[in-house]
Amino acid sequence: MEKITLVSQLFQYLITGLTVGSVYAMVAVGFNIIYNVTEIINFAQGEFVMLGGLIMVFLHVAMGLPFILAFPATIILVTLVGVLLDRLAIRPIRRPSVLTLIIATIAASTLIKGIAMFIWGKNPYDLPAFSGRDPITFLGAVIQPQYFWVIGFLVITAIALSIFFDRTIIGKAMSACADNADAASLVGIDVKRMILLSFALSAGIGAVAGITVTPISLMEYDRGAMLAIKGFGAVILGGLGSFPGAILGGLIIGSIESFGAGLISSGYKDAFALLVLMAVLFFKPSGIFGSMEISKIKRF
Repeated sequence: MEKITLVSQLFQYLITGLTVGSVYAMVAVGFNIIYNVTEIINFAQGEFVMLGGLIMVFLHVAMGLPFILAFPATIILVTLVGVLLDRLAIRPIRRPSVLTLIIATIAASTLIKGIAMFIWGKNPYDLPAFSGRDPITFLGAVIQPQYFWVIGFLVITAIALSIFFDRTIIGKAMSACADNADAASLVGIDVKRMILLSFALSAGIGAVAGITVTPISLMEYDRGAMLAIKGFGAVILGGLGSFPGAILGGLIIGSIESFGAGLISSGYKDAFALLVLMAVLFFKPSGIFGSMEISKIKRF
C-alpha cells in the first residue's frame, strides 16, 4: 500500500512538473526565436505571458466575449505589443550594441509591468479552465484537465514552429538571417522585417503560455519577471539558440521544482533548479544541446 502511495505521489509530481515546465519551455522558445535572429536576450518575454493571461481575463471574463473569439483576439493583441516593442524600443536605437538593446528590453519590461498594474491593479485574476475543473484520477494522482491543455499547446507550438521554419519561405528567411544577416540582405531578404516578425512570433507564443497557465495558477501584473527568469534558465540549460534544448530545459526545470517541492521542501524549489542548472553548465557550459559557437547577427 505504501509502495502504491509513493508511486502515486511521484506520478503526481511528474505531471505537475511537466505542466509547469511546459510554460517555462514556451517562454524559452520565445527567447530563442528573438535571439536567433537578433542576438538579443529579450527580458520582456515574461511580460508577454503576463499580458496573455490578463488580457484573456479581460476579454473573456470581464467583457463576456466567447472563448473561441477571446483566445485569438488575445494572441493578436499581445502580438501587437511585441511589434510595438520592436518599433518603439529596438529599431529607433542608433548604432545599437547588444548590451544597449538588452537594456532596452529590460526598460520595456518595467514599463509594461507598470501599465499592467495601472490597468488591472495588484490583485491576481482567475480564468475559467478550458474543460472544467473536475479532476481526473490516474494511478492515484489527481490531474486537472487544464494540465493536458498546457502540455498539448506546447506540443502544438513545437510542431508548428518546426513546420514554419522548415517548410515556409518566411521561416527559411528568418533562419537565413540567423545564419548570416549580411548574406541574407544581399539575396533580397528584409532583415529588419524578419526581426519584427521574430518579436511578433515570440509575443504570440508568450500569450498562448499565459492563457493556458492562468486557470491553474492565476495571473497578476508582476508574474512576468519570474517567468522570464525561469524561461531564461531553461534556455541556458538546454542551450542558447536550440529549440529542442529550450523545450527540454523547461521540462527539466519544471520537473526539478516539482519533485524538490514535493519530496524535500517547497521553500527551496527555486534553489534545486538553480543547483542543477549550475551543475550542467559546469560540465557543459554551452548547455545540453548548445554549441560553443552560435551564428549571430552582428549588424542590423
